[in-house]
Amino acid sequence: MADGRYPRVTILFGDTLTRTLEIEIGSSLRTALIAELDPLTADALCFDMRRHNEHADVPALVAALRRLVPSLDEVAGYSVEACVAAMRDLGMLLGSIKRHGPEPVPLAPEVLPVLLELGRRTDMVPRDTVHHYTTWNPTGGRQRMYTGDIQEAYLQESVRMVFPHLREGLELAERLSGSDVADAKFAVLTDELTAHVESMVSSIDMVVANVGPEFFARDLRPYFEEITVDGRVLLGPAAAQVPLWLIDQAIWAADNSEPAYEEFLRDSVPYSLPRWRELYDHWTGIPSVVTRLVEAYGDDPDGAERRMPGLRPSAEAIARLLRVIIVFRGRHLGIARKAYDADLRLYPVGSGGASVDLLRQIIDLTRATAQVTRRPARSAAAHAERRTA
Repeated sequence: MADGRYPRVTILFGDTLTRTLEIEIGSSLRTALIAELDPLTADALCFDMRRHNEHADVPALVAALRRLVPSLDEVAGYSVEACVAAMRDLGMLLGSIKRHGPEPVPLAPEVLPVLLELGRRTDMVPRDTVHHYTTWNPTGGRQRMYTGDIQEAYLQESVRMVFPHLREGLELAERLSGSDVADAKFAVLTDELTAHVESMVSSIDMVVANVGPEFFARDLRPYFEEITVDGRVLLGPAAAQVPLWLIDQAIWAADNSEPAYEEFLRDSVPYSLPRWRELYDHWTGIPSVVTRLVEAYGDDPDGAERRMPGLRPSAEAIARLLRVIIVFRGRHLGIARKAYDADLRLYPVGSGGASVDLLRQIIDLTRATAQVTRRPARSAAAHAERRTA
């Protein structure tokens, strides 16, 4: 389209809600295209950024940022994909400057209107996110990195390998949210979702094997600090923006969470893709899958299973999904404990704002939900009490 916006399409949520959304910039084809683009001719400057960071050369980083900032007229000629790529490269320099102390925007004030316009054009926050840092980042010689250390490359790859599975998993979660829990297809869909979530376990294993806690805590974590843009404090490209929490929302968290986790989700949502923000809003307004499963069992579990033979396979499939999520979260908690140990850490919380205590609470909530799916009938009363507490 002439203004660089995508055509609009209608997407059906279950049988109850129709929303109009733009075609996603997170699709595999557009992701590959964005990674190829270099609208600011930033390849060389982004490579030099590693050396500037090594020497904490803030003047050189600021000079590089100011050299890259396009005019608003230039931005007007960009495609949406080019806008994403431009935000990626400006964001790397913003994060680099902040890592060494100063707020970056006041040092290059001409970047502010450009950030706001790039955010508007892409329907995202006006700074870089984990999507820019990983999936929209080129690989090989053009890869944008703060340090150039192989451990940073492994961390980026661990996130890059997950996003295609999460994208597919979220679409499956959408189908589950509108499916009858007693339908024979429900368990099949849930097992497909579980297979995609298992990629996150492989991802965390890659991090454990290749990224040292000290490197992350002391060398890399400082680049993910928040910055202020137009009076708004914006988080850096945090792992918390990888939306396993959005699958939680569909499966159990929409109506079985705790205030601290709910607040964390609300804080994380703005950094998501437009499509995923729509899913969050939709799932927040309807009963979760686990709630519908428990209600289907009611007070007579044996009778419910006789009337609805698909009910038990559905409960067992949800339990398998939650076990995989618990495995991932347990390993993530282990990494976080090491990286944010009092003797090692530079920051008390993660770059997404989550503390180790919150991670532990999320695991406890997931385990409690898994118990409900293993004993849905006996847990129905307790489940109802938790929802109304």
